[in-house]
Amino acid sequence: MKILIDADGCPVVDITVNLGRKYNINTIIMCDTSHIINKVGVDTVVLSKGSDSVDFALVNKVNKGDIVVTQDYGLAAMVLSKGGYPINQNGMIYSNENIDQLLFTRHLSKKIRNSGQRTKGPKKRTKDDDIKFEKNLISLIEKLIY
Repeated sequence: MKILIDADGCPVVDITVNLGRKYNINTIIMCDTSHIINKVGVDTVVLSKGSDSVDFALVNKVNKGDIVVTQDYGLAAMVLSKGGYPINQNGMIYSNENIDQLLFTRHLSKKIRNSGQRTKGPKKRTKDDDIKFEKNLISLIEKLIY
């Protein structure tokens, strides 16, 4: 098992890296050239800027049982299809039971924006979001290793 982080714009890199160290799980940060992130003792893969370049490289590294931190529903769907466990920055664990609805909602929002209307953006991140993420990532790790 390893943890892969879709690190472009990810607010929980440090939390994830610290938990990877605590549980002795190989953690890999993946980002494009506009978000170079270096953490001691963690592999960082820097990819060229481009539409979904990090997503495609990341999904090619995922094996069954790996954890992936991402806020991208499309990437989460691909991770699920490979037997991985995607979790978002707020601690929501993507599953086969919720991914279709999330992808459909994303599709509807895009249609609304393409028609010139506006949609609500995400609410401002809070300390509670970090706490929920950490708690749920710990639960996921412990479920997989014990």
